[in-house]
Amino acid sequence: MPATPPVLLANEPGSFPHGVLAERHPAIIRQVREAFPYGPERHRALDALLASCTEGVVEPLPADAHDAGRWAAWGAGEFAGRSWFDVPWLWSESWFYRRLLHAVGYFTPGPWQGIDPFRPSKSAELDAPGTDQELGALDALAERSPDERERALLHGSLWGNRADLGFRLSAADGDTPSGTPPLVADDSEALWALLPPTGTATLCLIADNAGRELVPDLLLVAHLLTRRRIGRAVLHVKPYPYYVSDATHADVLDALRRLTSAPGAAGAHGRTLWSALTDGRLVVRAHPFSCAPLPYADMPGDLREELAGATLTVLKGDLNYRRLVGDRRWPPTTPFADVTAAFPGPVAALRTLKSDVITGLDAATEAALVAAEGQKWRTSGTHALIQVRG
Repeated sequence: MPATPPVLLANEPGSFPHGVLAERHPAIIRQVREAFPYGPERHRALDALLASCTEGVVEPLPADAHDAGRWAAWGAGEFAGRSWFDVPWLWSESWFYRRLLHAVGYFTPGPWQGIDPFRPSKSAELDAPGTDQELGALDALAERSPDERERALLHGSLWGNRADLGFRLSAADGDTPSGTPPLVADDSEALWALLPPTGTATLCLIADNAGRELVPDLLLVAHLLTRRRIGRAVLHVKPYPYYVSDATHADVLDALRRLTSAPGAAGAHGRTLWSALTDGRLVVRAHPFSCAPLPYADMPGDLREELAGATLTVLKGDLNYRRLVGDRRWPPTTPFADVTAAFPGPVAALRTLKSDVITGLDAATEAALVAAEGQKWRTSGTHALIQVRG
């Protein structure tokens, strides 16, 4: 493996990480401010956060914060006093969301304690008419072969809120407008090989987003349980609101209610999941490390032991990919197996490309992408991958 490149920072104007800190985070603060009738104290705290993250420095959590010690161990002490742009991008992004929850009083006794500042946008997406259309597409899949249904549901989970593409069986064979393939890597056969239909496998699925992106993940789990590809699933979600749309336990329940109230095949899948939760075939976890600003190589022993015991761990989404391979600008042809060697057990990544980090491409694929799109393919969300290390 080539020399390990340095971690990504956000201190280069014009770079994707710089845009996230300088533009996206202030926009999120505005969105949160407008979503709830916060009082003057919360508005002052949001103003202070805006000034800190754009022009100020990292400041430690209050000493009485319930997780001050944990964040100190995760780097808050090391990075205190430094510009948000000069610390690892993965760290500063996570720190932003932890400070945002502090600003809105999420952890503080009072009327805003436990109120998800992103819930309005999550609910609006889940309740959108497009969700009905996507769920209705499941009925047409019933006429397909089991293998075709599996492929469609896997691609539905892969593409998330573009799940309608996943239910079109030809989606993986098409082209993007640039003429390059949507899937830059496809190890789906290796994934299925790790889940033979014996009914004994344990799947750990580390979720990404809530709403219309979580629904296809749940549908895939329901299908795998029904077809006895797995006997048990462990769904890992965030212990508190994170990265605007990341799934929490409450979001799982919202999605499950959406499914069970739907007609046809979607409702049947919802009832399968409801039953699986009640009898233990489906378990929801919310480990504190899920919100850590660290790569999975640094996971604590209890989480490492749990994932080591899984037949397969599937990590969903862009952030989990960055944490899996390390948030570094690897040469794209760096072998995926090399950068995931520290992960305890077989692992698969299902990810739509929305940041610079990428590994595991063959040289011809990389060359075609660069020739057609420059470097935009890394962050545009028009490409995806399924990568597996057995």
